[in-house]
Amino acid sequence: MELGQIGTAMVTPFSEEGSIDRDLLEKLIEHLIGSGTDSLIVCGTTGESPTLNHAEKAVLFASAIEIVNGRIPVIAGTGTFNTAETIKLTKTAESLGADGIMLVTPYYNKPDQKGMYAHFSHIAKETELPLLLYNIPGRSAVNMLPETVIALSKLKNIRAVKEASGSLDQMAEIITKTDSGFKVYSGDDALTLPLLSIGGEGVISVASHVVGNEMQQMINAFKSGNTKEAAKIHRILLPLFHAVFSAPNPIPIKYALQKIGIETGGVRLPLMSNGEGAAEFDQVWDAFQKQMKLEH
Repeated sequence: MELGQIGTAMVTPFSEEGSIDRDLLEKLIEHLIGSGTDSLIVCGTTGESPTLNHAEKAVLFASAIEIVNGRIPVIAGTGTFNTAETIKLTKTAESLGADGIMLVTPYYNKPDQKGMYAHFSHIAKETELPLLLYNIPGRSAVNMLPETVIALSKLKNIRAVKEASGSLDQMAEIITKTDSGFKVYSGDDALTLPLLSIGGEGVISVASHVVGNEMQQMINAFKSGNTKEAAKIHRILLPLFHAVFSAPNPIPIKYALQKIGIETGGVRLPLMSNGEGAAEFDQVWDAFQKQMKLEH
């Protein structure tokens, strides 16, 4: 699975009526491809996947694949708490030409480790596409332990994990005990550099919607051995990483995109955008821009 260094967990652009807006989607994708995104993750949490039905997800997959036209990988978020439904949606994404699949840990029904292994292994048998596991205990209410990820990594098409547990110890154990072809990505922008320092591959990012190029600079500096430069960029970006989660995701990042001239519409209920986090983001964004000007 070639996700590159930065996969962007893409927001879903909505029209004023709340439907998927293809014109805005195309503008967003062109912006992302031109500003540091190596791969697109479509219909993840940032894409408001819980509010999208099967037909809408299929439209979004097909539209993104058509717009991208092979320039970068398109990874379809098909994971749900329903194994049969996840398989159905995964087959839809595969038939539409997705390059890979992202599978979140089942949320709400809280399976144990054996249940999670069975869930993911059943899905893996039903597709030829490479699979990216997604561990996010803060949203799913379950933590997929390293031993489960390690066992799943032995299946031929489970090739990476997006780790959003916040535990570098957990990430380090996975890196140590999986083969070199299995890749660990940070699910938290702020842990990108710390994860790289222990052997991680990169990040599935939200902030890359607006600072993808700067994040690439940080990663490239680290990988070229210029750790001081990487650390400096990390410190400059850190307040911004926190600001994009100052309100429920993706409210702040949609506001941030609007601020740089990329319109993606509002959010769907039960999320509501009432301007929360806007003042904090404005302050952080202005400070970031000033700091970058000083650096150049």
